[in-house]
Amino acid sequence: MMALTYRSYLKLDQLLSIQEAQSVPPEHDEILFVVIHQAYELWFKQLLHEFDKIKGDFSNNELYGAIHTMKRCRTIMKTLVGQVDILETMTPMSFTSFRDRLDTASGFQSAQFREFEYQLGYKRADMLDYHDKDSTQYQKLVQRLNESSVIDHFYDFLAHRGVTIPVELRDKAVSESTQPNEKIQDGLYELYRDDPSVGILLELMTDFDEGFQEWRYRHVKLVERTIGNKKGTGGSLGVDFLKRSLFLSVFPDLWAIRHRL
Repeated sequence: MMALTYRSYLKLDQLLSIQEAQSVPPEHDEILFVVIHQAYELWFKQLLHEFDKIKGDFSNNELYGAIHTMKRCRTIMKTLVGQVDILETMTPMSFTSFRDRLDTASGFQSAQFREFEYQLGYKRADMLDYHDKDSTQYQKLVQRLNESSVIDHFYDFLAHRGVTIPVELRDKAVSESTQPNEKIQDGLYELYRDDPSVGILLELMTDFDEGFQEWRYRHVKLVERTIGNKKGTGGSLGVDFLKRSLFLSVFPDLWAIRHRL
């Protein structure tokens, strides 16, 4: 049996062999485009993993476990925002030089990103229409659509902390998106006021939410400066579609009480 090495443990032979340009001859910036988007997919995988843990932390009233992992998720989100800076070193003309080679491929088709949205409570069943029903990715999306979101588990945490969760939230279908609720907001305000340790968690959640909104904004502006008002690759909906979700909050109740703090 061969000894485990850094290279074999990380499967570097496989990993470093999959950055392939479609342009012939290869356009210099296409490799950058591939590497960045593969890195995004790896970070999406990690965020899905971390938020699954947070769901358990919330339901089990594990405050410090949730704080630790939410801090990690916030830091990963900052990294995603920072990667936009690297992509913006690619000019519109350099992207145009290989854009046609992308054919029907589009970031709009990222199943992991849709999973992430579903996991966070932004659930749009119509997004399933853009994925092959016979694929493993489609089945994962259906599972995420029909399972409790991070917010649903957050309600468990709030209940452990004495907040009364309205019946309409407990009875809400898990396939429906998160909606703000005044009674939840009242409970959050009281926790901020009376329990500073919970307040640390709530601020980390707000930090993450702000970072996610920043990433959406940076992504929209990147697409806009690169392709303007053209359709996205693969005929995807482009800038106008991206703008619709630009400032959607993951934790809307936390934003709704800022004026009261």
